[in-house]
Amino acid sequence: MIQVLFFGPVADRVGQSTLSVDYQPNLSLQALRDTLAARYPQAFELVCMTAVNGQHVREGSMLLADQSEVTFMAKFSGG
Repeated sequence: MIQVLFFGPVADRVGQSTLSVDYQPNLSLQALRDTLAARYPQAFELVCMTAVNGQHVREGSMLLADQSEVTFMAKFSGG
């Protein structure tokens, strides 16, 4: 199982902050993103940062392992 986390306005547009996705061998980060973006297109318009197991990732070809945690976030700023 892969745990997917959404933060801020991305979570608002998905309608939840977490989602579990069945693990599949050879599942890439990009394939997961594409699947979720097709389901939640308005949320993924905002996604600009992705992390896997707490590490910022830019490479979509990264293969996900069972029990991975993937986070999708929009830009944010603080004061």
